[in-house]
Amino acid sequence: MEKKTLKAGFIGSGFAARFHYEALQHVFSTKVEVAGVYSVAHDEAVAFAAERGMKIYDTMEELIEDADILHVCTPPVTHEPIVTAVLARDKNVIVEKPFTGYFGDGTPEFNGETFPRERGLEVTLESCRRMLDAEARSKGRIMYAENWIYAPAVQKEREIIEKTRAQVLWINGEQSHSGSHSLAYGQWRLSGGGSLIGKGCHPLSAAIYFKHVEGRVRSGKPIRPVSVSARTHALTRMPGFEDKGFLKTHYKDVEDFAIVHVVFEDGTLADLIANELSLGGTNNWIRVNANNHRTLCNMSHNDTMQTYTPDGEIYKDVYVVEKTETKEGWSEISPDEGWFLGYQHELDAFYRAAATGCHIESNSRLASDTVATIYAAYVSAARHGEEVKVENL
Repeated sequence: MEKKTLKAGFIGSGFAARFHYEALQHVFSTKVEVAGVYSVAHDEAVAFAAERGMKIYDTMEELIEDADILHVCTPPVTHEPIVTAVLARDKNVIVEKPFTGYFGDGTPEFNGETFPRERGLEVTLESCRRMLDAEARSKGRIMYAENWIYAPAVQKEREIIEKTRAQVLWINGEQSHSGSHSLAYGQWRLSGGGSLIGKGCHPLSAAIYFKHVEGRVRSGKPIRPVSVSARTHALTRMPGFEDKGFLKTHYKDVEDFAIVHVVFEDGTLADLIANELSLGGTNNWIRVNANNHRTLCNMSHNDTMQTYTPDGEIYKDVYVVEKTETKEGWSEISPDEGWFLGYQHELDAFYRAAATGCHIESNSRLASDTVATIYAAYVSAARHGEEVKVENL
């Protein structure tokens, strides 16, 4: 059978656009043509396009018209207007995480430490509703770019839950490392929060996804989060923090540690950790404890490949693993980090869904459940861990 040809358009030309483009090279379920790129950062867009032989569009509207699927690779504060504009033209849209959020009041004086967290939750839920309403009116669909969902280990656990009709009782997981290099990451007005939204979104989305899968199999509808308790801290901004130069410390008004306890509709639980305080590379893992099995999905670190060198300089041109501080000694090297983390599988699944109309595993409901839980968790943290209701949109 002849594969369908779909045209991709890139909105944004920074880091996310670059790894989206690389993952796009592994799409095999359809033929892909790249329409081009539009970005407000013109010089960056020129360099991005020149390296890949792509067309630069003068307006976003022209790019949307020419493409079948739009990759939204822009800062999260811009997600809602771009996503709704794409859906208004009946096109499919891949939107990066976080789905949406609260990014301040637009004033230079905005401080992420002092605004009412209830206001952040309210604005976020309103934004989610507008995006979901736009999707409901459109022939296009939202594809939530949460790569953990498409990590091979997570998809294998999805198969186990489906085929064994498991009851998932407790999930725990973590993403942590020594901190982001991005200066924008440490400012609430640009990032919508700190470690909870920047890192916690990954294990949280995976936990919610597993409960969605279980619910669809056992009762025909997803099992969704109903409440959350959380604590957040800014340990690298403590007066007594001793900076040895290994951890990132440029955060202005966001947390660097978060712990979240989620209760689902059926009374089951998830406990998740996200922080910027862990040396030695990224910890990406989630564990499922069910009534008939236990599974550890370990995206990194894992022991697929291990290597040793007495001098890190020997490996200066060798990529080892994300966020490692040194290559000296033993390393748990990832032979294909993008594969383990699901980036390649994610885009292939999205393009297959666009071509065939099949179910999207990482969809708008997962996106909205995740971000609603995160901002309810921020309310809980402001109330020193008080349980807060999660609104299901």
